[in-house]
Parts: sequence; C-alpha cells; structure tokens
Amino acid sequence: MKNIKRNTIIIFAVTLIVLYFVLKDQFTQVIDTLLRVDLKFILIAICLYVIYIFLKSWVSYLTIGDRKKVSLKEAVKHNIITQFFNGITPFSTGGQPMEIYMLHEHGIRPMRATNIIMQNFIFYQVALVLFGLWAVIYNQVTGVLTYNAFLQGLILLGFVINIGVALFIALVATSKKFTKTIVLTILKIGVKLHIVKNYDIQKEKWEERLNDFHQYTSELKQQKSLFVVGVLANFVSLFCFYAIPLFIIYSLHDFTSIHLLEALTASAYVLIMGSFIPIPGASGGIEYGFSQFFQPFITGSQMAVVLLIWRFITYYLGMIVGAICFNFHQGGKKK
Repeated sequence: MKNIKRNTIIIFAVTLIVLYFVLKDQFTQVIDTLLRVDLKFILIAICLYVIYIFLKSWVSYLTIGDRKKVSLKEAVKHNIITQFFNGITPFSTGGQPMEIYMLHEHGIRPMRATNIIMQNFIFYQVALVLFGLWAVIYNQVTGVLTYNAFLQGLILLGFVINIGVALFIALVATSKKFTKTIVLTILKIGVKLHIVKNYDIQKEKWEERLNDFHQYTSELKQQKSLFVVGVLANFVSLFCFYAIPLFIIYSLHDFTSIHLLEALTASAYVLIMGSFIPIPGASGGIEYGFSQFFQPFITGSQMAVVLLIWRFITYYLGMIVGAICFNFHQGGKKK
C-alpha cells in the first residue's frame, strides 16, 4: 500500500507537470478545441480500447484452458485489474504478480499461474516486436516520419530491450538449466547478503517448484496452435490500440492530416519507446514520444487535445476502471 500511495503521487505529480507544459501557452485554444470534439469518434476510440482489453483477456483465457476454474468473464476482470497495477508500477511490473495471485485464488498452482503469465507475455512481446518491425519497414519505404538522432536512439534502445526481454522470458520458460542457474545464483547472493537462510532447504524447495513450472511448459509446447492464435490475437489487439489516435484526430473534424497506416506507425514507435521509461505509466516520456511522432501530422491546440484524450483513454481510463474492480474484488473460489 505504501508503494501504491508513493507511485500514485509520482503519477499525479508528473501528470500535473505535463499538463502545465501542454496548456501553459494555449489554454484558451485547447478548451475551445475540446468543446468542438465530435463525441461519436471518441466513443469509437473507447470501443477500440475495450476490444484491446478483451482480446488480451481472451488469450489469457485460452492459455489457462480450464473453464471450470476461470471463465472468460473472470479473465476479463483479471485483465482489467492488472491495468491498475501495471499503471502504478515502473515498467508495468505490478500486474503480473497480482494476476498470479488472482489465478491462485481460483485454485491454479502458483508455478502454473506463473507459466500462464509468461506465455501470455511472450505472445504479447512477439506481437509488439513484429508490429514494430513492420512500422520501421513501412517508414523506411514511405518516409512518412522524420526524427532526430536522439529519437532514433530511443527507438533502437526500445527494440533491443523488448527483443531482449522476450528472449530472456523464452529461455526461462523453455530451458530448465538456464532457469535453475539463475535461481541458484540469486539464492547464493541472498545467502551472502544474509537475506536467505538454510540454503540447502531453499534450494530443494525451488528445485521442486521449477520441476512443476517446466512440466507445465512442456505441456504447452505441444500446443503450437495456441502460440499462433496468441500472437495473432495480440497483433490485432495492438492494431486496435494503435488506431485510437486516428479516431481522436477525426473527432476534431480533421480527416486529411493523417491516414490509418501513418497512425499505426507513429503509435508503434510511441509504445516501443515508452516501454523502457522507468516511471509508473511511463509518464512524461510517453507524452514526449507521442508529441514527437505525431508532430508531422498535427500541431498546436490539436496536438494538445489529441494527446490529452489519448492519454486518458489508453492509461487513466484503464487505471480508474481497474481500481474500481479491484475494490470490489471478492476473490475466486479454489476448485
């Protein structure tokens, strides 16, 4: 709870700073532009975000593969709650432990729950990198986006980090020797720091847990169709997420400044760059990236309005609904 309060304060502080710089020179123009927004396009943008959440939840539901323990409705609720915990933690790391806990409430063993989360993460990372590669290739061919060396470095760093994370998780999920080496190394460091006691007992416990974990992994290896479906569903969910700025721009009665492929390319760059910003919600950095990559298409008060609405739909809306669902969360029944 202390971390939640601290991170919430950080989020609001950074948000206020961003709002100040966005609005300080054009407050009146931004308000006038907001009042002229066509709400039906905003509703479409919100629907795209809902589809994004649903598809990610559906993949999780398929990966769990046990309707008696976790229904599709419960998988959706879990995903919504993770939006809150991802939003208040650096690098969006808080959602996974919470989801493991919620799955355990439904009678799924922690090692299997961890395996499920890692599988879903791999699906997402593969789709994210593939979409990012498409964006780079499309931009190289068309030249729709021009950016300085600093932004080029951020995009490259984002690619390296995302590919590295995906490979690391894949190794953990598939290589028993690799995972065991990491766990034993951490235990040895813990012993030296006097954090871990009874090394032999802890080693035996973790070896047993790893055996369970890789047993579930070996079962999932046989389901190649699940990998294909998981990646494709995440690819479509990202398509919906990346298309949101387009319809926000349409809501300003601007139908010519940007088309779908350009919006998808700019959005892909924003998400790849924002994935390594070590602040809850990547606050500050994600807004900077958005303003830079969409600058060739919109400027001035239009940029400010699109940025504010986009950030609300894709970040704050999920956090608000997730926090409400978490407060009413009753837990699952172990079966």
